[in-house]
Amino acid sequence: MTANGWRDDGAGSDGSSDAADDAGGDGGSDDDGSGSDRVRVGVDVGGTFTDVVSVREGAVHVEKTPSTPENPAEGAVTGLAAASDAAGFAPGAVSFLSHGTTVATNAVLEGEWADAALVTNEGFRDVLEIGRQARPDIYDFDAEKPEPVVPRNRRVEVPGRLDERGAVLDPLDEDAVRAVGRELAADEGVDSVAVSLLYSFEDDSHERRVADLLRAAGVDAPVSLSSDVLPEIREYERTLATALNAALVPVMADYLAGLEARVREFGVDSGLRLMGSGGGLLAADTARERPVETLLSGPAAGVRGASFVAEQCGLADALTMDMGGTSCDVSLVRGGEPVVATDVAVGDYAVGVPTVDVHAVGSGGGSVAWVDDGGALHVGPKSAGADPGPVCYGRGGGRPTTTDAHYLLGRIDPDRFLADDLGADEAAVREAFAPVCDHLGATPEDAARGVLDVANANLRRALREVSVERGHDPRSFALVAFGGAGPLHACRLAADLGMPRVVVPRAAGVLSALGLLVSDVLHDHGVSRVRRVEDISPDVVTGAFAGLREDAVDRLADEGVPPARRRFERRADLRYAGQSFDLSVPVPDGDLDESAVGSLVERFHDRHAERYGHADRGEPVELVTLRLRARGVVDPPAFDPPAAGTTAADAIRAERPVAFDGTVAETPIYDRSRLPAGASVDGPAVVEDDATTVVVHPGQTADVDDHGHLVVDTDGGEA
Repeated sequence: MTANGWRDDGAGSDGSSDAADDAGGDGGSDDDGSGSDRVRVGVDVGGTFTDVVSVREGAVHVEKTPSTPENPAEGAVTGLAAASDAAGFAPGAVSFLSHGTTVATNAVLEGEWADAALVTNEGFRDVLEIGRQARPDIYDFDAEKPEPVVPRNRRVEVPGRLDERGAVLDPLDEDAVRAVGRELAADEGVDSVAVSLLYSFEDDSHERRVADLLRAAGVDAPVSLSSDVLPEIREYERTLATALNAALVPVMADYLAGLEARVREFGVDSGLRLMGSGGGLLAADTARERPVETLLSGPAAGVRGASFVAEQCGLADALTMDMGGTSCDVSLVRGGEPVVATDVAVGDYAVGVPTVDVHAVGSGGGSVAWVDDGGALHVGPKSAGADPGPVCYGRGGGRPTTTDAHYLLGRIDPDRFLADDLGADEAAVREAFAPVCDHLGATPEDAARGVLDVANANLRRALREVSVERGHDPRSFALVAFGGAGPLHACRLAADLGMPRVVVPRAAGVLSALGLLVSDVLHDHGVSRVRRVEDISPDVVTGAFAGLREDAVDRLADEGVPPARRRFERRADLRYAGQSFDLSVPVPDGDLDESAVGSLVERFHDRHAERYGHADRGEPVELVTLRLRARGVVDPPAFDPPAAGTTAADAIRAERPVAFDGTVAETPIYDRSRLPAGASVDGPAVVEDDATTVVVHPGQTADVDDHGHLVVDTDGGEA
């Protein structure tokens, strides 16, 4: 392994190395000259905790410290300092530092972005306000559209127009652009500018000329172009992504400036990478310019960590479930790679940039149980949060939660993971469940079972949404469960869905931070070329991919990725003529001929049948968007094997009654840190560590693999 983490293992995925493209042009080195005592660190900043995972010579150290929402950079450096002290490494030994952040996400969710202006074509000033015809509830006549990212008084139009093929219909009125530039330069409230012109994905010359004229007129604010941010069809999505990017540029720039300064003061000089929404790392400078690509930074890191664990277990296909205190994020990994979508919503805004396809539901360990006026039991979306948290935490909580239900059924021991001196109070938990019991006419234990049944129903629907409803049979997938609450529910959910196994990673409580250390550098490039397939020349497709590759090579070189570590994956979005939405299919490497283009159409028909249950091979097919994913392959760190010299029996720390469906069994409680590789645990069993608890149901078997992951065989298990 090298200091920058790159792995040198041969040619790119298209069978050719990039060495000929830019030999010696990146300055990458395979030898940092500093010996083996180097440390790789991942810092994931969440709403409640900042997780830090450090790896040195295979030894993994985990540190959790409180986040500082008012200044996330301070919490990140505090966590880094705590890890340095506890793991015993010097700041100067850090050779690789990656970071997952919620800064852009929180800015969008809270509407706390910078003041931006938008320059667009005549007649398209209100695209951001008109949006789409999608409604949150078709029967809700009081539904309101989200607040436009740019207010109307800062959305300006300029004459000039391209047609759908990029030909000039009306020349750009440069005098009008200069006048707009003078107005924006005089407006001290404008922190950033977005430029989104029609059909700029076919020809970006008008947008780039607008940017030049604005700067010449005295605009010194950063300018975001739609042809850079999202050069694809659909003017609303493209304009929204560009406006969001512009509004987030000052926010991210300020955050990164403060974080990098604090990191340098601490003594780390390795540089900084951020997790991008697409499931790969970005250089800090890239995140400054395109913060819209970091909107799902944290969830993407978790899915990337889960796909790495699945690969270690020999599993190419997996559903992932990250369940914390407030919500649960589910996603799908196919062929070893997280599925990426271009229609993922962040709050009220559908972001068109390629993003790991994460579906979130308001069901977490702190979700509150309540009964509606009709007597129906609900769980969530309201949460007890971290303070006061569930009643069983003994911090003053008074509303029953999912975690409290597990406590009443004997599945968790709060004293095992609480960091303070407050202990669980069973009487207080029973009292909190009293209103639910009164409505249901049930005992507290029966009410707790009902709460878990409702919570599991919510989670099952989420897992089905990313699998069954998208053409995937969950019975052919494993379930990778992580987060503080995920492993409590996973074995039951897998049995309900017919999934044969559950994987609980060795670092399940901090998997997002671990994901930061095993992720490649990724950049997604795309360009729309809307044409009937029979009307498009293979040379046009080949040329478009060549242009995307040229841009990708430049970006990877700027980030110091050596040529031999670059990989390129090509895809095409296709649709039946007349459809509004498209499906993505892989594109073979090399130059394309008519036969290769025809094979794309056949792949599209097959994909349509898989997704929607039917295909019409007689219908004309349109090419919509060409995509290229550029990858800089990172060498993941090696990890020490799990504990040795003990047996499963040695890991039993206690026994207690645990309730399962219809039964209460005296159940062994295992200390996961003492389970060696090869250990096998038969259900019923509870496996505890400092951050998570795994409930193994009767009839199920859990095995510790060579990497320390817990693999549960659910076949035949009682739910």
